[in-house]
Amino acid sequence: MTDPAILLHWAEFAVRWLHVITAIAWIGSSFYFIALDLGLHRDRDLASGADGEEWQVHGGGFYHVQKYLVAPPEMPGGLVWFKWESYWTWMSGFALLVLVYYLGAELYLIDPQVLDIPVWLGIVISLASLAFGWVVYNELCRRFVEMDQTRLMLALFGVIVVMSLFYTNVFSGRAALLHLGAFTATIMSANVFFVIMPNQRIVVADLQAGRRPEAIYGKIAKQRSTHNNYLTLPVIFLMLSNHYPLAFASPWNWAIACLVFLMGVTIRHWFNTVHARKGRPYWIWVATVALFLTVVWLSQPQPFAPAHEEEEEAMGPAALRFAAAEGFDEVHGIVMGRCSMCHAAEPGWAGLGFPPKGVMLETPAQVAGQARAIYLQAGVSHAMPPGNLSWMEPEERAAIAAWYRAARD
Repeated sequence: MTDPAILLHWAEFAVRWLHVITAIAWIGSSFYFIALDLGLHRDRDLASGADGEEWQVHGGGFYHVQKYLVAPPEMPGGLVWFKWESYWTWMSGFALLVLVYYLGAELYLIDPQVLDIPVWLGIVISLASLAFGWVVYNELCRRFVEMDQTRLMLALFGVIVVMSLFYTNVFSGRAALLHLGAFTATIMSANVFFVIMPNQRIVVADLQAGRRPEAIYGKIAKQRSTHNNYLTLPVIFLMLSNHYPLAFASPWNWAIACLVFLMGVTIRHWFNTVHARKGRPYWIWVATVALFLTVVWLSQPQPFAPAHEEEEEAMGPAALRFAAAEGFDEVHGIVMGRCSMCHAAEPGWAGLGFPPKGVMLETPAQVAGQARAIYLQAGVSHAMPPGNLSWMEPEERAAIAAWYRAARD
């Protein structure tokens, strides 16, 4: 029978693969349609009554695209809807949240040094915060739909700042930035599901009934689509941040996340301005570089807190089980000899300023807490140590695998 840990690992890989594929499709279509809309020639009196048109060339062929501000005179056949890219991106992302951060909550979600709460409460807070984000965002948009959109963007940024502080004071640094990304992605996908698609269905229903649709439905959908366009780049950064401790393990991780949202706005503003043929505001790149350098400055490595004996008392049930399993003392010695020169508060390997991915393996509590990762990375595969630079022997890998399986069974 296949090892459950390996099955779970492959499940994570498969869902992550799906998540990346669907995200590429969603982001690609979003970027394309925003660029198309901004680049339309609206200074032409089109016989079709369209608001604008654009000629494009791709793949050896020419495309003639026209946009109707409200709707065409009659319902076209074979209408293509863009929605499943968004839905599957969110569903696969939520599945990853469950597989990694809920099932591995003791390791990745909860950090007792940040806030010592039970796993179930952490999961409840996670779920509630995602729903809370949509409710607050949607209410702000409803109030500001006919008002100055700059004020709306400032209000939304204020929400981002508050949630950044909230997440970094509740979850581990890695989980905090990931959740801020999930918080934002939930808003983006909910925009499609609850606003953009229903508004488009209203327009289609009016056309089919012979009525002229009201322009407000298109205006609202355009507002939400524009928001999604500006939020895309920060979400990508936050989803990648779990691989880079300099971002998530910094004491200024909340500020780094907020600055990344500003960079997302400046970068998208450049492309949107260019696509709209309104010039090339090069000052935007100066501002973006300044923001990025500020992020780099805020992320300067801080001394990782050394291990304390009190960690033993803070171990969760899973870690306690692995610490008590047969063979743990031997495995702890193997890890100390082969892994801890890098995975330490002060790494001994030249060029490492901090433990890779923020993972420290110096104390029994730390080793027991990383049992599954050690098993997969060094027990049943040769991923660690990299290039086997510390000369881990086959017998040592076998001992790690035997210890993990004994504790699991």
